[in-house]
Amino acid sequence: MKALAIDLGGTKLAVAVFSHDGHIVERAVYPLELRSGAAVGVMITAAVQQMQPHGFDAIGVAVPGISRRQTGTVWAPNIPGWDDYPLLAELRAVAGDIPIHIEGDRSCYIMGEAWQGRAQGCTNAIYLAVGTGIGAGILADGRLLHGAADISGAIGWMALQRPFHHEYVSCGCFESMASGEGIAKAARALIAKDDGYKGMLQHGHLQAKDVFAAYATNDRVAVAVIHQSIELWGMAAANLVSLFNPEKIIFGGGVFGPAAQFIPAITAEAARWAQPVSMGQVKIEAAALQSDAGLYGAAYLAFHA
Repeated sequence: MKALAIDLGGTKLAVAVFSHDGHIVERAVYPLELRSGAAVGVMITAAVQQMQPHGFDAIGVAVPGISRRQTGTVWAPNIPGWDDYPLLAELRAVAGDIPIHIEGDRSCYIMGEAWQGRAQGCTNAIYLAVGTGIGAGILADGRLLHGAADISGAIGWMALQRPFHHEYVSCGCFESMASGEGIAKAARALIAKDDGYKGMLQHGHLQAKDVFAAYATNDRVAVAVIHQSIELWGMAAANLVSLFNPEKIIFGGGVFGPAAQFIPAITAEAARWAQPVSMGQVKIEAAALQSDAGLYGAAYLAFHA
């Protein structure tokens, strides 16, 4: 048995045919190149057709947003025109009777790690994805958590600071300060307040990767921003430990990456806040599958839908 895994991101589409034991038989990556709406759907169905000669018995799809399982539609905020996109219907038009399973990407991340990564053997584990935004895939008692409207895991809205600021409306408190975008924003805000700053973060198009590079040179703005991020990542992990009593919390996404070096510091911060018995048995680790976690998770869900 083989499965076709599809991982749709904000900038690229990755597809791969998997064998049942987790090996990739064939894979391809396509840049979205500013496509939106139906053009992205056409790209996905074309990729399915291109992979059909390799043979597959099921399809799993990871989407960057919410998969509405009752309707087969998708909300993907980073893809214009995907407010309620009929992805399942379009896939059925080219795949026929082949079973199709569509999930939000964060759910695929945790299932990928549970299948072939750091969460193998776990029935309670959480993938904390930190990239442009922040979300969590939650495996509880061996089941993926979806919630009443398939929105479980939107932890970018976790409240970690008071008072409330208007900037939290669009992406949430946690995400506004400790995502990739949040790290760059925090650095810009500190530079604006520091008249004497002459460091390497003065250029206008600041990104999180620049802050990590500056941190390695002991740049004072970068050090302050990264220390704040470590505190917030630790607090979030502590809340998840106390709520879900997981065996593992896996940090992944584009920021981890360069932030994987801070896992010990994040763990120490989490231990200050978390329920102590639960904290004593959890392991906090960096993801093993990195950018392929969504593909592996989509394949696993295709096999086990």
